[in-house]
Amino acid sequence: QVQLVESGGGLVQAGDSLRLSCAASGRTFSNYAMGWFRQAPGKEREFVAAFSWSGSSTVYSDSVKGRFTISRDNAKNTVYLQMNSLKPEDTATYYCAARNRGGLAVRNRELYNYWGQGTQVTVSS
Repeated sequence: QVQLVESGGGLVQAGDSLRLSCAASGRTFSNYAMGWFRQAPGKEREFVAAFSWSGSSTVYSDSVKGRFTISRDNAKNTVYLQMNSLKPEDTATYYCAARNRGGLAVRNRELYNYWGQGTQVTVSS
């Protein structure tokens, strides 16, 4: 079992930056592939970014590529999502997820085993 807790969300203006954190506890964190997803009101949860346990496989959605960066610190059992040049359309609840088959970064939310409770990001224009 893995427990995930997100933090770092907030209200910012367009063009600002935020860094989200996802603290993991439980089983060996370093063996898991990790991902970030987001869900805006009335919309489905969508993929944002993910990487494999080693970091050798990393993928981003087209909407955030070049602006967001996913990273991890295995010593701290923490995954980060650095978000730069934020836009109003980035407004959503952001979720961290873990996948116990960690060899590849995957976009499909159905393939993730564990989820956090989410953190709200609101970007004003």
